[in-house]
Amino acid sequence: MNKWAFYTGLLLMMQSCAQQAYFGKLEYLGRFPSQLSEISGIDMDKEGKLWAIEDNGNKDVLYQLDLKGNPVKKLKIENAKNGDWEDLTISREGTVYIGDFGNNHNDRKDLVIYRIPKEQLDKKTPKALKIKFYYPQQKDFPPRKSELLFDAEGFFHWNGYFYVFTKNRSRPYSGKTLAYRVPDKKGEHKAEFLGEFTLCTNQDHCSVTGADVSADGKTIVLIGYGFIYLLTEFDFENFSSPKVTTVDLQYPTQIESVCFLGENTLLIADEQSKTKGRNLYKYELKSKP
Repeated sequence: MNKWAFYTGLLLMMQSCAQQAYFGKLEYLGRFPSQLSEISGIDMDKEGKLWAIEDNGNKDVLYQLDLKGNPVKKLKIENAKNGDWEDLTISREGTVYIGDFGNNHNDRKDLVIYRIPKEQLDKKTPKALKIKFYYPQQKDFPPRKSELLFDAEGFFHWNGYFYVFTKNRSRPYSGKTLAYRVPDKKGEHKAEFLGEFTLCTNQDHCSVTGADVSADGKTIVLIGYGFIYLLTEFDFENFSSPKVTTVDLQYPTQIESVCFLGENTLLIADEQSKTKGRNLYKYELKSKP
């Protein structure tokens, strides 16, 4: 075999391996550009436009993306500062909301949700309104290690309210997720506590990093690193005992974002890690639980 035949065969083998990249149960759609390595929230509006944000340390920018992860446009948000943007949700009317409530050390007193009306999205620098809130259960900033329950990375909008699900950072790890409700009204609000539940007790997989609700309001999806949690048979007034269906995606990547794309389809995004990530995926629910 001459050297050219050898190198050609090696190249074909490498291409074949690349085509067989493993993503567990996720269907790979595309890769975000390198400047979008920390996508922390995504949601789809009724017109089929996909919107995304990045978290702490990144620009105060809202991105529109296509379904391969490519940027379509970016909007610098006026009157908004990226303290730690952790999730994005869109109302039925098309209003975009950015959750600036990342709170890794549980010491923030400036939690805010930015509201960007639909008509502002046609401007180069849309102006945001502020909706401030606080957790009435948190008395110390930060609290003791066993009560580090007031970080949040997932929320959605439903019938005039935001539903916020906290990310547990307690030590030792308790697995608790707290559910709160905040009215979609300008001002500063005491978040209404709606109960707590435990997804599991593995900190690598059970801490909530994203959330969304189905169009019919009957299924909530929460996401963790490599796992999907589907909540059904819940009460919007009380989240103490929802039915939880767990899906192991068999791909333990740093998933930070999830949203519904149709009734039984999810879009999922992960952040860049050392060896993988920075991708957009699709997951078919097969059937509602």
